[in-house]
Amino acid sequence: MTRRPAAVWFLLSAVALAACSSETSVGTQPAAYAPPVVQIRGEPDYLALGDSIAFGYRPAPWADYRDQADFSGYPEDLAAALKLNLVNAACPGETSAGMINPSAPSNGCETNARGGPGYRAMFPLHVSYRGSQLSFAVHYLQQHPDTRLVTLGIGANDLFRCQEVTADHCGGPDLDSTLAETTSNLDTILGALRNQAHYQHTLVVLTYYAEKYADPASITPIEALNAAIAGPAARHGAVLADGFAAFGAAAAQDGGDTCAAGLRVKLASGGCDLHPSARGAQVLATAIQEAIGIPTRR
Repeated sequence: MTRRPAAVWFLLSAVALAACSSETSVGTQPAAYAPPVVQIRGEPDYLALGDSIAFGYRPAPWADYRDQADFSGYPEDLAAALKLNLVNAACPGETSAGMINPSAPSNGCETNARGGPGYRAMFPLHVSYRGSQLSFAVHYLQQHPDTRLVTLGIGANDLFRCQEVTADHCGGPDLDSTLAETTSNLDTILGALRNQAHYQHTLVVLTYYAEKYADPASITPIEALNAAIAGPAARHGAVLADGFAAFGAAAAQDGGDTCAAGLRVKLASGGCDLHPSARGAQVLATAIQEAIGIPTRR
């Protein structure tokens, strides 16, 4: 994946790529939970967590950032297919560190590249909460023990932030340290869901897709990221849903180009944004459905 397009994957155009160049250490516990601004209604049984792909982000002019209902992604498709009530706590630009601690380096969720307000400060999420996304998830699952499904898509913003703020654009040791931190953060996140929230039902971690499957520069860093994600998923009994393979298969007739295959949002100026189109979101939802052993319609 080329550096510059990757750097804007999980950001809306109004929120610049994140934050400070110095790393903020992340502890082994999520930041303290504060009650949600808006209480959840009903008894939802599916909790979606993650970044802008889970959020269902689309760039302007295709969406109104002031209206969270204007965004729909694979969690909404999956909930409809499985007839589940959904709470989607994802935040565009979320890093694995920021998911644990909102003061950690973000890629557009908590702060932008210059330390200014991020997405959460300017626009509504699908569900409002204070504190970290992980602390919300832990508290939510404690309060809703009948939740049957949790999905998680997190980590790509770690890579993209590294590409933006390091001198070698996340090559060599910088890539290794970033992936090691992502693995450590995923262990913290999944461990908190299992051991603090005591969630023992179906937990799914979704891997990331590439832009062009025929281009080694596109697939190599994403494959490395997915490998960093896979270890924690296995250690915490999570199902690994292969979004990478699903997009690759769906784009095969177009030479592995996910834009040409209609899997990413088309831009009025030509080409594609890096976020999934409606078709792309459906492909990811189907990958999760198949990973948890529920038949899908072809």
